[in-house]
Amino acid sequence: MEGNGIEHRTVRANGINIHLAEKGEGPIILFLHGFPEFWYSWRHQLHACTSLGYRAVAPDLRGYGDSDAPADVNSYTYFHAVCDLIGVLDVIGADKVFVVGHD
Repeated sequence: MEGNGIEHRTVRANGINIHLAEKGEGPIILFLHGFPEFWYSWRHQLHACTSLGYRAVAPDLRGYGDSDAPADVNSYTYFHAVCDLIGVLDVIGADKVFVVGHD
């Protein structure tokens, strides 16, 4: 979707595939989108924060964008969302992040 150095990949976390948009090096800022958006809503912030020396990571949350969307409505609890994000943090090797989110 967006060029300018944003890299895209899919990781396996908490039993589903989660799409990540990433840019930069340094301390990690994890950007969490709200309903009904996806990583693209953070594209300007990804560029701005990486210019300040941060690594910006914006996943498509469960059921959005290019991440898996399980059919079972019971797969969309807070527990699932938290476990998805813990899995993402494990995959990217982060033990500490700054979190930015909106809804």
